[in-house]
Amino acid sequence: MEQTTSLVQIKGIRDGLLASFSDAPWEDQCGALITQIDERPAFFQGARLAMDVGLQVLKVNDLVDLRDRLSERNVVLWAVVSESPTTEKTSQLLGLATRISKPRPEERKQFADVISDDTALFITKTLRSGTRVEYPGHIVIFGDVNPGAEVVAEGNVIVWGRVRGMIHAGAKGNRSSFICALDLSANQLRIADEVSAMLKPQKDPKPEIASINSEGRLQAELWHTG
Repeated sequence: MEQTTSLVQIKGIRDGLLASFSDAPWEDQCGALITQIDERPAFFQGARLAMDVGLQVLKVNDLVDLRDRLSERNVVLWAVVSESPTTEKTSQLLGLATRISKPRPEERKQFADVISDDTALFITKTLRSGTRVEYPGHIVIFGDVNPGAEVVAEGNVIVWGRVRGMIHAGAKGNRSSFICALDLSANQLRIADEVSAMLKPQKDPKPEIASINSEGRLQAELWHTG
């Protein structure tokens, strides 16, 4: 695992996951990426993946083969960032993006707080009524949490979308956990053993972060995403 991790570094970004490749042979790096995915299938399930391949010169077959291997594992390759004009042109021919949105300083801080090695579950879809997601770490959702859906995390929860269901952060009693969302109008929020009242939908929703304040109460305030 240490060897594959040194060849390919994976981190969370605004639009999913970013895999940064080293200057090792392309076949070795592809193998390292696939190995990481196979070792943590639940973590990568349904993920949107961007790759930074540096100076690697890649042709159509190189990217098609890797895209197919990723697709077999329910991972979507959507972007390739490269310093090679040849690789950039190849990526564009395949309909892949060649630029990615990088978090602004405050947004980067929020995601840095929540994402660390092997502890974050990424979900890239809307959670519908009747869905329950439980994870012994942090949860990052790129989508909405609909009424009737439940999210339970031992760590923090970030929702890049609208929350109408139930979210419980710090489920094992961690009172320093927090919940962030672009629209936080949940049926119920819980952090550790503190429970909020039902939040009403807002006409002009703004990003909010919920946490336990110095008085020991659960409160929500504006979340400055950038």
